[in-house]
Amino acid sequence: MTENASVTAPQEEATATVMSTETVVSTETVVSTETVVSAEEMPKEVEDLLEALRDVVDPELGVNVVDLGLIYGVDLDENRVATIDMTLTSAACPLTDVIEEQAGEALKDLVTDFRINWVWMPPWGPEHITEDGREQLRALGFNI
Repeated sequence: MTENASVTAPQEEATATVMSTETVVSTETVVSTETVVSAEEMPKEVEDLLEALRDVVDPELGVNVVDLGLIYGVDLDENRVATIDMTLTSAACPLTDVIEEQAGEALKDLVTDFRINWVWMPPWGPEHITEDGREQLRALGFNI
């Protein structure tokens, strides 16, 4: 059995179960977003997926979803199916289809399939934005 490559982003190290409405997909150990994961610790496959997801741009803010801190976790199973735990700046955002379409385009050469698991806990806040994301927002005229 091949292990899944994943990085997940709750507040503390814990065990998480990724669930769909029909079935449990996987159970795994997760890594805190508060912990900086070095390139040696992060599986190469997950690093590649996160780099590709930098091409997915929030249509309202004009900054990629990785640097906005919207990606809470990435799981790549042995069949190269990616599950992405992602949130939005607002639960009322009507642009999930646009983001899913961009993600499909960004990941098409890296995975056989993917799904976005929209999550709302913990709620997104500006503290999740990376320094690169902050610089991009400042360049667009945002005061952050």
